[in-house]
Amino acid sequence: MGMSVTISEATDQDAEQIFRLQYLCFQSEAALYGNYRIDPLVQTLDSVRAEVAEDCVFVARLGEEVVGSVRGTITEDGAAAIGKLCVHPRLQGHGIGARLLRAAESALADQRGAKRFRLHTGHRSESNLNLYRKVGYETVGTSQGADGVPMIVLEKQAGRYAATA
Repeated sequence: MGMSVTISEATDQDAEQIFRLQYLCFQSEAALYGNYRIDPLVQTLDSVRAEVAEDCVFVARLGEEVVGSVRGTITEDGAAAIGKLCVHPRLQGHGIGARLLRAAESALADQRGAKRFRLHTGHRSESNLNLYRKVGYETVGTSQGADGVPMIVLEKQAGRYAATA
């Protein structure tokens, strides 16, 4: 019998694994846009450590290995910004991303008072868009990332969870 994937809050000891996983996972996004300077690929380990210490960060673990992560923080307008959701390529398509989102959303609403959630994804990132729509996010606009990638902005109200993911 195989191990189960568990979801938990990240600790400082997870920062290096999150950093490595993020670099691996966002290679396909970079290739999709022909831009290897996207934020997740140029972020420093120290910056990841700071986010783990300050933000709402969850990881998915398979045994001791971090196989997924997501981050969230409260913005100036009171919304929760969720970002850098990633799942190891060998485990994608098994609901881990949706479980990570749910954990982050619950913590951001319950512990930090978020009333709505906002995230951004690249306009060509169909698998990301499908996941976000499946769990209740709706397109509310567009923006351009600091790296020049056209982004789609999605939001949903706190408490809106999809029955399945």
